[in-house]
Amino acid sequence: MLDIKHLMDEVNSTGGLYLYKKIGRLNNQVISVVQVADRTLDFHVHEQSDEMFCVLEGAFCLETDEGLLPIKAGEFVIVPKGTRHRPVVKELTKFLMVEMDGTLNKENSGDLYED
Repeated sequence: MLDIKHLMDEVNSTGGLYLYKKIGRLNNQVISVVQVADRTLDFHVHEQSDEMFCVLEGAFCLETDEGLLPIKAGEFVIVPKGTRHRPVVKELTKFLMVEMDGTLNKENSGDLYED
């Protein structure tokens, strides 16, 4: 059955900051939304898969060993597997994220990701 979803409605209904909401699956990928503000996660690496951050509203910097990469609303970045990274979020930012099932977990999401 086809299910149409509105991205902003989905992210606005997450129930608060840092609560990842899974809104769909595409093959072996999980599509989720989250709202984040004033948070910098620890550096981490996904050894088995790439990860995509798409900014729906706001802006953030993705920090890697090469420095800070600013990403604003309407832009997205794909972090290749094996890349050490961390999101640096200063203002309220709403994200769409796509990653292989199991990529996000409590250890690399600030302990609030639910399987």
